[in-house]
Amino acid sequence: LDAIELDRDLIPLLKISFATFSQKLKLINEDVLTVDLCQLQQQNKQTIRVVGNLPYNISTPVLFHLLNYRHCIDDMHFMLQKEVVDRLAATPGNKSYGRLSIIMQYYYAIEKCFEVSPTAFVPPPKVDSAIVVLRPYADLNKQHGIVLDSAQALQNICKLAFQQRRKTLRNNLKEVISSDNIAALGIDPSLRAENLSLYDYIKLANK
Repeated sequence: LDAIELDRDLIPLLKISFATFSQKLKLINEDVLTVDLCQLQQQNKQTIRVVGNLPYNISTPVLFHLLNYRHCIDDMHFMLQKEVVDRLAATPGNKSYGRLSIIMQYYYAIEKCFEVSPTAFVPPPKVDSAIVVLRPYADLNKQHGIVLDSAQALQNICKLAFQQRRKTLRNNLKEVISSDNIAALGIDPSLRAENLSLYDYIKLANK
């Protein structure tokens, strides 16, 4: 087990608490946002399973950081704020559906497992939590039936589309693509961002 912990004060305590497992436990005193998981994979000569109760204030940056290492990862099991898990697993038309849903669902099969009550913690937080599993797709093109030309373009188009959720695609995307070009893709430009599928967003990104 490679355990990543940023807090220096916890490292000595963890070493004492898990002294029995010192041959199997490696403590990495670094920020998870800077750790190269593929390097860990090479050191251990096996693919990685990522498990964590992610700090809720940086859970989204951590998820996006891990995208860079998805080819080294078998699967990821996280406890997150329930609201974030709902966003990860949301489908078109759902109020939780947004940029995070689309980007993560492009790369991963996402399974919301179960919710965790605040009473499971001491002290209890003011939010509900949930467990989610993310499994990287082996073949993105085969999975989605379309080739994405640019991952950055997909991120950009999603950011623009959802910047003002109540406005239509025609308004939110007018700086990068015309209504006529949107319609030419078989997408109604009068729709709101939450009504489009992942397939639609890939078509927009490619255009």
